[in-house]
Amino acid sequence: MRPRGRCRILSADRNPSGVSFMNSGVRLNKYLASCGVGSRRRCDEWIREGRVDVNGNPCLDLATRVQPGDHVRVDGRRVSPRVPLVVAFHKPRGYVCTREDELGRETIYALLPPALQSLHHVGRLDRDSEGLLILTNDGDLTQRLMHPSKSVEKEYLVTANQAFESQHLDQFLEGVYTPEGRLRAKSVDRISPRRLKVVLDHGAKRQIRLMFEALGYQATKLLRVRIGGLWLGDLAPGRHAVLESREIAMLLEAPQPGRKPAPEKRNPRRNPR
Repeated sequence: MRPRGRCRILSADRNPSGVSFMNSGVRLNKYLASCGVGSRRRCDEWIREGRVDVNGNPCLDLATRVQPGDHVRVDGRRVSPRVPLVVAFHKPRGYVCTREDELGRETIYALLPPALQSLHHVGRLDRDSEGLLILTNDGDLTQRLMHPSKSVEKEYLVTANQAFESQHLDQFLEGVYTPEGRLRAKSVDRISPRRLKVVLDHGAKRQIRLMFEALGYQATKLLRVRIGGLWLGDLAPGRHAVLESREIAMLLEAPQPGRKPAPEKRNPRRNPR
């Protein structure tokens, strides 16, 4: 039976500086996330389950740090950091955010080229919703975008089946009681009698639809137009754009008044095929 637990210091030839393995390097969950295997939280679960080896030894210690030259394996498969790839995708209506659907419904991966099939989606939009969706192999970015402490804003344009009453706008801000608990929006603005702009900074599953239904409405169209400081712009349904570093940074920023930076159109040769 293989020893289980804390990974030890590298041998002298592997660690000529003599620096302790535990006092330098990259934290194991961050290293795994940079390999695209999952978020830091998910990687922590795998470490606890004994599914991660460093230099041939199983590691259960979440404080383990990876040094240059270390060999890391997950479920026996060696992993190494990937070049981060972040893609903005305009999810069309009628597709689900999953790789395989047990009900046989079409998934977003049917619309993506082979080079993007390994990316995971950050959050999701339900089948009847559309708009901006982020795909990436960067588990660290996924963690930052999804963690409640970051309060990353998401903006939606929503059409109701009937005119929205003014008093219900206040309820959206104060909180609406739904089967999932009390849900609230960060802001809500009327665009027309039936259309609203809704901003969330913490999102429950199908939150806007649940809030509409609790107040006696149905959302007949739901379009996500912004995540953080990045806007959907004129990116067509079913199309994608590879984001550059400054655009990735916008995902974690608050929007600037009067500006709507969107994924730039590029020469198609620069996008993965």
